Amino acid sequence: MNDLKLEDFPFITFDKVRYSDTDRQGHVNNAVFSVFLETGRVEFLYHPEHVLLNEGATFVIASLELMFENEIHWPGKVDIGTGIVSIGRSSMKLCQRIFQEGKAVGQAQTVIVQVAPEGKSKPLDEEAKAKLSKWMLNLES
Repeated sequence: MNDLKLEDFPFITFDKVRYSDTDRQGHVNNAVFSVFLETGRVEFLYHPEHVLLNEGATFVIASLELMFENEIHWPGKVDIGTGIVSIGRSSMKLCQRIFQEGKAVGQAQTVIVQVAPEGKSKPLDEEAKAKLSKWMLNLES
């Protein structure tokens, strides 16, 4: 997945790099990479035009693997690509990549689980799975 470009992702958004995101070396602190990934995930998972959750359910992160590729610098913005790698019974695996000025700076794979109000996993219904399948990453090219 190291060769994925921004245009390869079915869902793309952006975030602003803030001065407060920088560390003593003048580049963006590594913890902020997770914030940028959150922007991409939240805008994707909770987008009002393609509601995915069953009523009363929420999404939680079961795992997050983040790889740093390059530094991010202020001022500027980052573009965040998000796509689905696989869909399970109550979960999905997302692939995300962050870019600044067209250069890949980080990527992550995240497992997201739908949970019921009592905190147990809740199966995705067929409608949600059909919607999710439209956001699959094409990894064969």
